[in-house]
Amino acid sequence: MLSTYTYPKFEYVCPPEVAEQRSGHYPVVIVGAGPVGLSMAIDLAAQGQQVLLLDNDDTVSIGSRGVCYAKRTLEVLDRLNCGAPAVEKGVSWNVGRTFFGDGEVFNFNLCPQEGHQRPGMVNLQQYYLEDYLVARARQLPNLEMRFKNNVISVEQDDAQATVRVETPDGAYTLTTDWLVAADGARSPIRTMLGLDIEGKIFMDRFLIADVVMKADYPAERWFWFDPPFHRNQSVLLHKQADNVWRIDFQLGWDADPEAEKKPENVIPRIQAMLGDEREFELEWVSVYTFQCRRMGRFNHNRVLFVGDAAHQVSPFGARGANSGIQDTDNLAWKLKLVLDGKAPAALLDSYSAERCYAADENIMNSTRSTDFITPKSNVSKAFRNAVLELAQDYPFARALVNSGRLSVPSWLVDSPLNTPDSDAFTGNMVPGAPMDDAPVSGSRTGWLLGAMDTRFQLLYYVEDASQISAAQAQALAALAHDRIGVQAVVVAKTGAAPHGLLTLLDTQGSIAQRYDLQPGTCYLLRPDQHVAARWRSFDAARVRAAVARATGNAAASA
Repeated sequence: MLSTYTYPKFEYVCPPEVAEQRSGHYPVVIVGAGPVGLSMAIDLAAQGQQVLLLDNDDTVSIGSRGVCYAKRTLEVLDRLNCGAPAVEKGVSWNVGRTFFGDGEVFNFNLCPQEGHQRPGMVNLQQYYLEDYLVARARQLPNLEMRFKNNVISVEQDDAQATVRVETPDGAYTLTTDWLVAADGARSPIRTMLGLDIEGKIFMDRFLIADVVMKADYPAERWFWFDPPFHRNQSVLLHKQADNVWRIDFQLGWDADPEAEKKPENVIPRIQAMLGDEREFELEWVSVYTFQCRRMGRFNHNRVLFVGDAAHQVSPFGARGANSGIQDTDNLAWKLKLVLDGKAPAALLDSYSAERCYAADENIMNSTRSTDFITPKSNVSKAFRNAVLELAQDYPFARALVNSGRLSVPSWLVDSPLNTPDSDAFTGNMVPGAPMDDAPVSGSRTGWLLGAMDTRFQLLYYVEDASQISAAQAQALAALAHDRIGVQAVVVAKTGAAPHGLLTLLDTQGSIAQRYDLQPGTCYLLRPDQHVAARWRSFDAARVRAAVARATGNAAASA
């Protein structure tokens, strides 16, 4: 098979614990150097936390694997300084098309609203993303990566976790205040601790074929139900970097996985789809079944589960890697506050609660997609086909077509970390909502989210920033000196705020429109760019109370 990518081999270095015949201790140990584990490690290390990352391999993932990275995930990667290379290398797209038989049923646009930095999706082979994340990790002096270090046992008590690690030079023992398990769907750590994961396995098989070819197809997602080249089944086509195209063929449960992966069986399927005149070469082939399941909770004493170790979904909707990286976005700032003694360990319960909610949302959508794509009875198939036929002419039926509801961030509107509204607002930016981006002047990136970082921040809106009084500016600036500092960010139509306050100019009025801003309006934003609270006027006491609530300190504050 042709290869368009040269796999790196990361150097194994004998750990000092082995060389010096001793045990070691690290505040945070992360197991698994896939996209999720790397994102978690980078996020914590960029905040100044010492981190040890262990992986049992010495290269990136083999095969393209995860392909689609959603807008919200790209925004998280931007905050980690990893988004730009992924977008530059990958294939950006917003439009998806759904076909039934020979004809197009309908199409959709993931990002119909203009004024956002990132597209709805970027297609990029997982090995590239991991490569970029490793390069970023190496820039952080307080992040140590150890390859060919395999965790073989885990024990824990109320104070710490104890990890036994095997290497080519022998085994050693580590203790850690917090162990983050990002060790994948089969999660050896989950098994070592005797923890369950519940859900269901879907009785179907799909063939993944990564094909290298030059084609003038647009950068769109194409999904076929019952196409003439693969009758009674479904097919999915995506473009990736390096002229690699991902093709998924539904096979049915009775298919022999080993036989279906053989080139003599794969190539005829692709020729039937593309035509005999289209030249192509195979790069990677795999057959998979899928499941939708999750752990009952994601935090277990001193061990925290993220990504596929905590939850799994079918690939329809690109909810796997995207939800895993969003797990780390939710967890890292909370864990850092706990490590710094600025929040109780109970704050980590909110990680489990919020991300279990997100996992349930993903599982629900993924299950519905799978049931529509792979109907299990003649009645459900007849219903599915009737919906597809109606969808060509009737908009109401298009809402029922489900070829994979694509990944979007969860709206944490019921989170106990939110401060409920006490003032009237319109629009979508309710407490718990993920922030909308917008173009600005005054940010190094030219975008609102580009001015956000891993602190709590308070957006304060005025029409002319230069008219803020010195006393008001001092009160806003004083928030940064609290135990849990809050950076005030002035949003205005014109002017510059006094007292050195960061000022963002709403050049197109997009922030005012999307956040329903009036002079004096404030938004308290969490480090993971979810809205924590909002008010029509600034009151430092209310801001501090909302920060206490959002960090699990409300009881202590009261």
